[in-house]
Amino acid sequence: MVQMNKVAMVKVLRVRHLTDSTFVIRVERKGFEFIPGQCVNLGLPKEAINREYSTYSGKDEKYLEFLIKTIKGGSLSPILQKLRIGDEVTIDGAYGSFTVVNPEKTNNKYLFIGTGTGIAPFHSFALSYPELDYTVLHGVSYTNELYDKKDYGPKKYIACVSREKGGDFYGRVTNYLRENPVDPKTICYLCGNSDMINEAYDILRGQGVNGTNIITEVFF
Repeated sequence: MVQMNKVAMVKVLRVRHLTDSTFVIRVERKGFEFIPGQCVNLGLPKEAINREYSTYSGKDEKYLEFLIKTIKGGSLSPILQKLRIGDEVTIDGAYGSFTVVNPEKTNNKYLFIGTGTGIAPFHSFALSYPELDYTVLHGVSYTNELYDKKDYGPKKYIACVSREKGGDFYGRVTNYLRENPVDPKTICYLCGNSDMINEAYDILRGQGVNGTNIITEVFF
């Protein structure tokens, strides 16, 4: 499933800093089309540097947003973090098939499992399809990394915090899955660290979830 647009030059509307190393960048949309969960190439004008970031905003918003973690020594993210309102970036895409199939089928039950900024596509899902029967399982190290948890429906967001108390569960998402088996009919989406994805996949399969109902997107 691919949605293509021409490369566009857009202005930065806002840079919202969530932690010292994580931020949300909002840019003009200019009619750019995407399916929630797809990636967009974000780059700098006149520079041969761009990176793919999952859409963070909802499908009906008038702008585009991306949740980005600054990579120390990275060629793009440290620059994006310092952009100001009115600066320009390029957008290209959208790409990928990490999307909700038939979201109008409200009898489906979904589990969205993400670590760190791997929660980005699930934020787009939640804003775009609020009628979905979903639970977000978000794994982070510290409580200040529970990005925009207020944007999810009541009792739909479970924070798994591994290095300090204060979340809904003290430990990793994989620990939570072992202690809270999943209904085998659940459609599961996994996004983030490859080690987490591999471990969670095995746990879910062991709990009877069909492999066709486990959709993955590796961030790193």
